Amino acid sequence: MSVNLNEKQTRNFVVEGIDQRLLFGQNDIFLRLVEAHFPVKIVARGDKISIEGLPRDVDRVLRLLTDFVTRLKQGDYLSEQYVHYAISMVKENGYGPAEYISTEQLLTNSLKKVIKPKTIGQSKYVEAVEKNDIVFSIGPAGTGKTYLAVAMAVAELKAKRVNRIVFTRPAVEAGESLGFLPGDIRAKVDPYLRPVYDALYDMLQPDKIRKLLELGVIEIAPLAFMRGRTLNEAFVVLDEAQNTTSPQMKMFLTRIGEESKAIITGDITQIDLDDRRKSGLVKVQKILADIEGIRFVYLTEKDVIRHHLVQNIIKAYEKYERSRRKD
Repeated sequence: MSVNLNEKQTRNFVVEGIDQRLLFGQNDIFLRLVEAHFPVKIVARGDKISIEGLPRDVDRVLRLLTDFVTRLKQGDYLSEQYVHYAISMVKENGYGPAEYISTEQLLTNSLKKVIKPKTIGQSKYVEAVEKNDIVFSIGPAGTGKTYLAVAMAVAELKAKRVNRIVFTRPAVEAGESLGFLPGDIRAKVDPYLRPVYDALYDMLQPDKIRKLLELGVIEIAPLAFMRGRTLNEAFVVLDEAQNTTSPQMKMFLTRIGEESKAIITGDITQIDLDDRRKSGLVKVQKILADIEGIRFVYLTEKDVIRHHLVQNIIKAYEKYERSRRKD
């Protein structure tokens, strides 16, 4: 029997083996979010959810609910951020993200929370680092570029696959001019590496971090201090790489020694150099594109794990920049 695509229908979704409080959210917030994004009416009674609407919309909501159940059965939890992400995936691609997000944990942080990828893009990022020695992670703020890099570095150190971790970045936007800042080199550099410290303190106890810093097992330094060095058996992270020049990028990449891994992160929409075309992160995409063992991973606003409005903010700015370029 054919289905009239312009006539409303009601279909049921049966919840089995899942805590409904986790599936529906507090005060059924997750169901209300789904209703806000699809022209359907959702009614939950016992273990049955009724969805009323046009066939196409009902089908997408059923796929969405199936994704939520898959997520919960994987041992993960639903959050508003995940629900918004899943909604956008179903709208765009017709399927949810749960089956495509890695369930393998990187490590457990200092608060006993498991750290692992939260989006498909982040899963591809982690997989790329596992399979390649040099990975470039390029994307907007909030996509977990730096946080996951720190997590992977700490995990490698704990597993004793590397002997030390080195975090570096251009110490000051558009240059390396540190002299005007007060204090010793640590005091000059620390403010610029705050995201790295924040991530470290989320993963290790403060006394452990202090000890590792004192022993040089964890090193945090400006990019200028990498010149002339060879970093063997190390996990090296270059953050804010969009603000390196091409010579600085080459210098950094040629520091990497035997048994080492490197992650280079950056957002090419936030270049602070006087001439954006001089960005080493922009140029390196063409220079190293075809080298085996080097991988470029591109994250988008869909991988943002901050407030769901941040995705809309990023898209709005991209739209604005595109319109300016046309003018």
